[in-house]
Amino acid sequence: MSRTLLAAIVVLMGSGGPAAEAVGQKTLGSSSHISTVPEVSANVREGPITIDGRLAEGGWERALPATDFRQFEPNEGEQATQRTEVRFLFDAEAIYVGARMYDDHGAEGVTSRLTRRDAELQGGSESDFVSVVFDTYHDHLGSATFGVNPSGVKHDMLSGDSSWDPVWEGVAQMDSLGWTAELRIPLSQLRFAPSSAQTWGLQINRRVTRLNERSAWAFWRQNETGGPSRFGHLTDLEASTTPARMEILPYMVAQSTRRPANGGADPFYRQSEQAYRTGVDLKYLLSSNLTLSATINPDFGQVEVDPAVVNLSAFETFFQEKRPFFVEGQSFFDFGPFWCFFCSNVAGLDLFYTRRIGRVPQGTALADERSEYADSPDNTTILGAAKVTGRTRSGWSIGLLDAVGAEEQAELALDDGSRADMVVEPPTNYFVGRIKRDLLDGNLVLGGMATSTYRRLDSGALTSRLTGRAEAVGLDAELWWKERTYHFLASVAFSQVSGDTAAIRRVQESSARYFQRPGRELDSNGLFTDSYDADLTALRGYAFSARIAKDAGDWRWELGANGKSPGFEVNDIAFLQRTDFIWLNANVYRLWTRPTRYFRRLTLRFGAQEQFNFQGERTDLQARAFAQMQLPNYWSVGGFVIRVPAFFEDRLTRGGPTVRRHGHTVYTASVATDSRRALAFSVEPNLTAHPFGTDYSIGVNAIFRPASNVSVRLGPRYGYGVNGYQYVDVQDDPTATAFEGRRYIFADVTQRTVAIDTQLNVTISPTLSMDLFAQPFISSAAYENFKEFDAPRQLGMSTYGKDIGTITRRGTGDEREYVIDPDDGGPAAEFTVDDPDFNFRSLRGNAVLRWEYRPGSTLFLVWTQTRDDTAALGDLHFDRDWRSIFSADPHNVFLLKLNYWLSR
Repeated sequence: MSRTLLAAIVVLMGSGGPAAEAVGQKTLGSSSHISTVPEVSANVREGPITIDGRLAEGGWERALPATDFRQFEPNEGEQATQRTEVRFLFDAEAIYVGARMYDDHGAEGVTSRLTRRDAELQGGSESDFVSVVFDTYHDHLGSATFGVNPSGVKHDMLSGDSSWDPVWEGVAQMDSLGWTAELRIPLSQLRFAPSSAQTWGLQINRRVTRLNERSAWAFWRQNETGGPSRFGHLTDLEASTTPARMEILPYMVAQSTRRPANGGADPFYRQSEQAYRTGVDLKYLLSSNLTLSATINPDFGQVEVDPAVVNLSAFETFFQEKRPFFVEGQSFFDFGPFWCFFCSNVAGLDLFYTRRIGRVPQGTALADERSEYADSPDNTTILGAAKVTGRTRSGWSIGLLDAVGAEEQAELALDDGSRADMVVEPPTNYFVGRIKRDLLDGNLVLGGMATSTYRRLDSGALTSRLTGRAEAVGLDAELWWKERTYHFLASVAFSQVSGDTAAIRRVQESSARYFQRPGRELDSNGLFTDSYDADLTALRGYAFSARIAKDAGDWRWELGANGKSPGFEVNDIAFLQRTDFIWLNANVYRLWTRPTRYFRRLTLRFGAQEQFNFQGERTDLQARAFAQMQLPNYWSVGGFVIRVPAFFEDRLTRGGPTVRRHGHTVYTASVATDSRRALAFSVEPNLTAHPFGTDYSIGVNAIFRPASNVSVRLGPRYGYGVNGYQYVDVQDDPTATAFEGRRYIFADVTQRTVAIDTQLNVTISPTLSMDLFAQPFISSAAYENFKEFDAPRQLGMSTYGKDIGTITRRGTGDEREYVIDPDDGGPAAEFTVDDPDFNFRSLRGNAVLRWEYRPGSTLFLVWTQTRDDTAALGDLHFDRDWRSIFSADPHNVFLLKLNYWLSR
């Protein structure tokens, strides 16, 4: 049985860190909830400030500090054990932060690591740090975070978006009293409403790694919902004008590619290739709070590589976006956020997947079909892209993006020796618009989104393959009430795609919906499309998502629903694997945050989910339980169990009738050591029991820090599984009357996978680092017990050569095939299927040197190597397969990128 893909998604409400009382306090709230709101004032800078981390200037002494921090952990609500003082100065250009972090062990008590920027946000650095968080509009909604550790490593984040990399200064020093930090944050990097008298929301967080202590200035408990609405106040700022801001980032790229000398007769094969590119990125402040980001001849190459995967399903694999232009400001385009305490095999209502822009040309397969040798581009050229993002004082958040993809052509070598050009990707325009309005101090958020994809399809094969237009619109809402204890989320979206009848048939027959499958009882196409029609020129559908929950307190609960109509289609600019379902979810959640002799924190969750298609067939049902506990020694243990009974499967035959599949039970455990140690690791074993056997896997994630600036990560994992429902082929057979003249062939496939994710990080200074990533990957699949279902909507299956018919294997090597006679000499014709056994071996790796040689300007040196090898074996022998990886010919890419930041 194919193993269920599990995602235990934990929603821990609150943002930023915890917090505490401070200089000047106001009391807010009712008798049932009373909290103090700390205040601290900012002083005008009266003399020069040298950003060296030493706080030697007299202006720091004259400013009153924010003090009196409270612990978030380990002893929630108690006074911080180490004193912290944070002061603020400002001038017409910048705001200055001076922080003194006392430690009763002096410099010896300070834990620091030299890492890349933003490592604190990515986890695993385990260093002391201090951060300030500004709510610059003081609307209890947005947040801009600036932090630094004792080695001067910076981290920054904008409203939860860690891709934001503003240009600012931060330096730290250690001394006999502990450590100090000095920050200079240009006002040009912030968004605020100009005024001669400013009050900003403020949070200050500190971590003392030695004590595993996190404390903050504006406090809320772990079972409460925090965030900007619970921040303290920074008062007496004066910023009557926003500094003019234009940023220009020209770049140059030189790339060299070396391929193996095994091109054979391919006339387009080039063993060595060089490329040079130039372009420019521009940021311009349209107003005090809206920024235009534009790029001309953009460099959208990835510095990091995608991992290797083996996908035996009918569905596309999702890969994360890694291109800087699209990663930055991604939060402005989020739509319909999907939350659950615990859920699996479900996706949210997303309307924008940035990797659709610049994708592999979609006509590449057509070019390969037309000619044995075709020279097709690896990616679609993006002629230009621009976006406008920002947030206004009145609570509007805006995101607009437009990108233009070029026409791409492949050159074909025809059989008669001539050459021909073929369009493999048409000129395409992508547009995305997102708007949100925050009301009631951020407790109510209303939003909308619109997307459009337009392709210029003049004629040719692509007209029957691609839709000409695709549009989607959506509305969403979020509501908090009763002091942000209760929470409601809802979103709805509508889509339409249009084009040639052949293109719309491809959409109807895709794995997302399989309109053509026999037995579907939906037979009307009104406003929304729900049945197969070969003459359609447009497809329309809708989707929705809703959740109501108690998201604070020791006891919590949630009810959720999610659905996509059969005709909903957004894959032209979003990522969509499945439609035609309605999903229901319920969970209860118990949280203990007060440490005991047995644990420091304990979480229990119980729940169930159910799913139906629009015909009313139940396609999923599961009950589950989850537990996680942090022990007194800061180790963590946890696990969950999921029980899934038999259910209908309307996608298994890939366009054929609905069948049933057996249930299964999933068991998962996890153990993690104290992450502060020089050697820390976690182990996660998984086991799935089903009628075809027992699947199991184990993954280890270990990190070793031999020095303060060096870390080594190893992530070995092994998996074994038997899928008794692996689709193999479909054959026309008029005697197969139960399946309307077709035989759907399946097999048991035994799959073994070994992978080792390896990462080495060496940081020379806060602005100079080297990262090495390598992933050896081996996967084998052995097929046996070829079979078919006895009837639609049933569990029973008959195996060829055992229950029905005969099966014979013939041939050797890559020419192996199976000859199947389904009724052993009866009226049904025999047929053949290729032997699908395989071994896949690969190595994905790259080395990246990053040097921020001046603020905002970076030099990249990148080496990427890939090795791939396949063999028709079906058995995994580690020694043999490991050697095959490194005997495979390498494909090397060397890249040099230099950009230079200009600002005025």
